[in-house]
Amino acid sequence: MSLVRIDSLSIQSPKHTSRRKHGWDRFFPYYAGYPESFARTLLESAKLSDGAVVFDPWNGSGTTTFAASQLGLFSCGFDLNPVMVIIARARLLPPSEADSLDPLARNVVKALQVDPQLVEQGDPLLWWFDRSSACLIRSLEHRIRELVVGGRTITFYDVKLENISGIAATFYVALFLVCRRLGASYQSSNPTWLRRPSGEERISVSRDVLVSAFTDILAEMAQALAIRAESGQLEQANVDLYPADTTVTILDEATIDMVLTSPPYCTRIDYAAATRIELAVLYPLARLKMEDLGRCMMGSTRVPQHSINISDKWGTTCLKFLTNLRAHRSKASDGYYFRTHLDYFDKMSRSLSNITHGLKRGGAAVLVLQDSYYKDIHNDLPSITAEMAAGEGLALRRREDFHFNRSMAGINRKSQTYQRGIGVLEAVLCFEKS
Repeated sequence: MSLVRIDSLSIQSPKHTSRRKHGWDRFFPYYAGYPESFARTLLESAKLSDGAVVFDPWNGSGTTTFAASQLGLFSCGFDLNPVMVIIARARLLPPSEADSLDPLARNVVKALQVDPQLVEQGDPLLWWFDRSSACLIRSLEHRIRELVVGGRTITFYDVKLENISGIAATFYVALFLVCRRLGASYQSSNPTWLRRPSGEERISVSRDVLVSAFTDILAEMAQALAIRAESGQLEQANVDLYPADTTVTILDEATIDMVLTSPPYCTRIDYAAATRIELAVLYPLARLKMEDLGRCMMGSTRVPQHSINISDKWGTTCLKFLTNLRAHRSKASDGYYFRTHLDYFDKMSRSLSNITHGLKRGGAAVLVLQDSYYKDIHNDLPSITAEMAAGEGLALRRREDFHFNRSMAGINRKSQTYQRGIGVLEAVLCFEKS
């Protein structure tokens, strides 16, 4: 029996619009596969039963879990990047907390004292900021930890970011935004990145400027939350967020009613590098090297350190693409590029297996995917994913295609060297677990 009427789902265009830059959403300007309106409309049309659970294995900035919470649906989100877990939690902050942000912010900055010992040798903040400024930012981050992060998050043994409160996450997001704005001069050609400077003068910031920027952002967030409250938006339903890898974290069997997600596109976007300054802020809690995180993430631009065997389960479209890629005349096609694509498809296959394991029989999985090109070879990711999913027991019941003239790949001028199709295709694939 189907748990979701797939033919009745309302599927809008998954492309972002300028509306995302306003209101509460403007504080979460992180790369996402689709806008909140797309997720909300689709989930609302699913007519899920009371107690149903929605899951996003690549939750990112929390579009799916936020939309589900506004509809009173239980939801769960995974993301390997701890920055995104914090961002997704902050996004869920109930409007009832709007009145507490200003007084808490004043309390955090009131007794701010710079402690040079908080900046260890190799602290990644030193990539962008001079030592005195790094000490100042790290001291503010330490005040946030002291005043709004509790013992369920920072335990005696480790850090459990899945337990961080919405208030604490919001304060971290405010500090993320301050640092990103201070580092705007290091904006790369890719709008999602702040490049790591090399041989340049580091940023200097005073205590007054940092404190003012931090408290101003929290005041703006409080105002945006209050507007949400006046609009009558729902308080959040139960949402679980985990810093977890969907390729290896096994879901409890048959516990998910619906999956709504957009896997990382196979377009060589380094999602870890896109949050490198946020990871630097979070370094005392996460203790992650960006290179290590990037290697683990799906879509990694780093060569895998282990051997990967091609599987017939990946389907004929995938196997043909890999064969053509490996035989391409361009440099490193049969080496670096072949291995990074191999890594991508291996992670996609393992993720689909885990997703299927967690879905209830008759449950639905809706995936938003984008095609791309390797040089002049079409990477038909929607078709590849459909064939992989079929091998795991997910039957494709519906597909909606949307064509767009521009994509992130157009940033790379070298891509114009090769003949290829105009624009990109984003496909919404709707599966049912048989």
